Amino acid sequence: MTTEAAGGPGGGALLVVGDVVTDVVARHREPLAARTDTAAEIRTLPGGAGANVACWAAYTGCADVRLLGRVGADAAAWHERALRAAGVRPVLVVDPEAPTGTVICLVDSGAGAERTFLTDSGASLRLEPADWSEDLLDGVARLHLSGYLLFSASGRALVRVVSASARARAVPTSLDPASAGFLRELGAGRFLDLVEGVDVLLPSRDEACLLTGLPDAEEAAAELSRHVPLVVTKCGADGAVVADAGTVVARVAAAPADPRDTTGAGDAFTGAFLAALVMGAELEAAAAQGCRAGARAVKRVGGRPPERG
Repeated sequence: MTTEAAGGPGGGALLVVGDVVTDVVARHREPLAARTDTAAEIRTLPGGAGANVACWAAYTGCADVRLLGRVGADAAAWHERALRAAGVRPVLVVDPEAPTGTVICLVDSGAGAERTFLTDSGASLRLEPADWSEDLLDGVARLHLSGYLLFSASGRALVRVVSASARARAVPTSLDPASAGFLRELGAGRFLDLVEGVDVLLPSRDEACLLTGLPDAEEAAAELSRHVPLVVTKCGADGAVVADAGTVVARVAAAPADPRDTTGAGDAFTGAFLAALVMGAELEAAAAQGCRAGARAVKRVGGRPPERG
């Protein structure tokens, strides 16, 4: 294990627990052609929802961001360098058996820049309670959990342990459901049972609607906030909706953007939103910062922010 988890200035750290993966991003303009070639621009980049959130939080001003994740020996050093360069303090468990998770991101480089993922989670979903240390919460103001943890038995066990530790220290916890496809397999009822005790839920519009069975993002956010105290639903080009205890309390407009790749836009929102909360922002201002980060993210290829100068 590589660890750098000493407390930062002011004791206002953000700890992210989640996935670190390698993204292979293929941007194609023409429709995918079966049984032959389709021209594409292909890049290999560091990614993972949890890691992306951590990097965007650091980029948007959180001075102490930490990340607990699990990688394979094949790419551990590369991912550690990338995280440190982004201003994140990595705590990476090197899996003795599984390779680093890999996601192939197929991005239609037309007007919407929409993407489709092929996911091999590898080591990232093998995080387990044995990887946790109570010391990781020292100096932490907020804890964020990647929803991908809920899609494996070891990850669910880790969530229970980490959440209990956070509650014992009165550290507020947030969670991003992460994937509508995996969420559908898990089931809405089971998901809501698993996130009991979470303080902030940050679903996409599709995830919020899937979890509630409601077609409208605002209605879905309000309904979810009867289960989780605060819900911030990310609606892409339509901005964000903030709901508290069954009522929509804010609607935040999206920042203008000409998208190249929507990979990681929701992670950018989450990271910037949480960074703003750590720094004392009000909810609506934090959501606005999240929207600005999301707009910046879609202008870039891959899920991470620009390198810090």
